[in-house]
Amino acid sequence: MDKNKLKSTRIQRRRRGIRKRVIGEPSRPRLAVNRSLRHISAQVIDDLDGRTIVSASTHDKSLNLSDGGNVSAAEAVGAAIAEKAKSAGVSAVVFDRRGFRYHGRVKALADAARKGGLTF
Repeated sequence: MDKNKLKSTRIQRRRRGIRKRVIGEPSRPRLAVNRSLRHISAQVIDDLDGRTIVSASTHDKSLNLSDGGNVSAAEAVGAAIAEKAKSAGVSAVVFDRRGFRYHGRVKALADAARKGGLTF
């Protein structure tokens, strides 16, 4: 099997396993993180209603980021998602790393969101 195809198959299997256990409710919505090579984004999702409450990304013009694929950009997105979630009335979330390892940019986003006032 092709190396890239095997890698994506493993990621998809991890994501399915995580989504079986992690469910966002109105009292504790799900904070889902998506990471690519150039950008990182986060959404606070209520799975029971099937809607996104707030989102933040390195694509947002309001963050004024020159490079979206580094740790400082992930920290900025984490702080922005925490601020938006607090203004929407969300203080506690369930963290969904979506199969990505908890280090580097994913960890930086989570730590910045915690520092911004979100409880995991």
